[in-house]
Amino acid sequence: MITKFLDRLLRRGPRPKSDQSGATLVAHKVSKKSHQINPALLSKNAVKVTHTLQQAGYKAYIVGGAVRDLVLGIAPKDFDVATNATPEQVQKLFRRSRLIGRRFQIVHVTYFGKDRPEIIEVSTFRAVLESVGEHIAESGRILRDNVWGTHAEDAARRDFTINAMYYDPSSETVLDYHGGMGDIRSKTIRMIGNPTKRYREDPVRMLRAIRFAAKTGFQIEPKTLAPIHELGQLIHDVPSARLFDEILKLLMSGHAWAGIQALRHANLHHGLLPFMARALEDPQAAQFIEEALRNTDERIQVGKSVSPGFLFAALLWPDLEKQWQSLRKTGMPALAALHAAIDAVVAPSHTGISIQRRHEGDMRDIWTMQPRFEKRVGRYPDRLVEVPRFRAGYDFMLLRSQTGYCKPSLGQWWTDFYHADLPQREALLATAKLEDIDSGQTPSNPNRKRRRRPKKTKPGPEIQPDSGLNGAKQN
Repeated sequence: MITKFLDRLLRRGPRPKSDQSGATLVAHKVSKKSHQINPALLSKNAVKVTHTLQQAGYKAYIVGGAVRDLVLGIAPKDFDVATNATPEQVQKLFRRSRLIGRRFQIVHVTYFGKDRPEIIEVSTFRAVLESVGEHIAESGRILRDNVWGTHAEDAARRDFTINAMYYDPSSETVLDYHGGMGDIRSKTIRMIGNPTKRYREDPVRMLRAIRFAAKTGFQIEPKTLAPIHELGQLIHDVPSARLFDEILKLLMSGHAWAGIQALRHANLHHGLLPFMARALEDPQAAQFIEEALRNTDERIQVGKSVSPGFLFAALLWPDLEKQWQSLRKTGMPALAALHAAIDAVVAPSHTGISIQRRHEGDMRDIWTMQPRFEKRVGRYPDRLVEVPRFRAGYDFMLLRSQTGYCKPSLGQWWTDFYHADLPQREALLATAKLEDIDSGQTPSNPNRKRRRRPKKTKPGPEIQPDSGLNGAKQN
């Protein structure tokens, strides 16, 4: 009777059977002297959120990957907060907040800063789900996850021990339910509970294990790693948009090449990124992708920005280039063939994931710019340098020149032209003209308008030389 009253009061659905081991867990309290978290690495906004919730009488902690990174001395990119307040109760406390998600309801609290807005993700403690039905499919995958539980149950619901620690900024204490601190010291990624069951609940956890291992350099525990080889096909049950988000996290982690190698080792890349599996079998394509990902990793590690569109343009280039050249051999004009190849390559049926439209637009801009680098006459190069997406297209062309997809001299010419003054650019254009003549190409002036030939007509005394304009009918 009391349970039903609490369910009605908290607006939660029928409570499934709880994992008793999770319900009776007791947290190990780790003091500041032991965890040595540097408060300077904390987000002031995340601390504000926990403080506001605690002032309102709720429990609130920074949780998950942010705590793991803080313990490792790394500044987290994102901060999540876990609380016993329901999403509706959280939303009432923060003016700039919104409730998102159906399968897994959370609240996004937004703070606007000088550089960019920061979103703090606030989730309510989840209960342990066991029975198949409304919440769990027969395959084991969780369908709905809006059943609130205790703090201990929420810890049992976390995926890996290193992600199941809770940090209270007010007391500077870490609550560790599953020995996460010990696994951080031993550099081990260990699943909480039965790995096979946990992967069935959410197949994305297989990708997360790979990503965390690549990012931290930790070893995946054998019992946690073994089921991945057997359950890889479950990835196909995950919505493509969610897969895209997870792949993007891996590629933007600063350890993308290590992550891709780990995917290959776990044999996940065939079903997840079929175009990648094909490309990595070709030495030239594999070199291109490795160079692209290593360059990306270096930029991220030194704090430089990276375009997701550029990344996916690089990953899909080997497939695109093959299809482009194949269509050109049929007699299709180069530009038309390129656009047709792009349409085929970006289709979800080809990629296996759903690439967001804004990223797809960047990819198209980068790809369609590549043939334009071949034109080095007149004022064309000056105009191309002024194109907004020139730098991305230029970087991509350099990558092609380094891996044999175009002449190395082309990359060097554009590098010299980009940094040259006006007299130097004129000299470079003259050099390019000579190179084209030596190679048997006849350069054309793109500024010169093409004249249409007059329509052929039978000669007659009534037709004057100026009696028509390009064959148009005269009135």
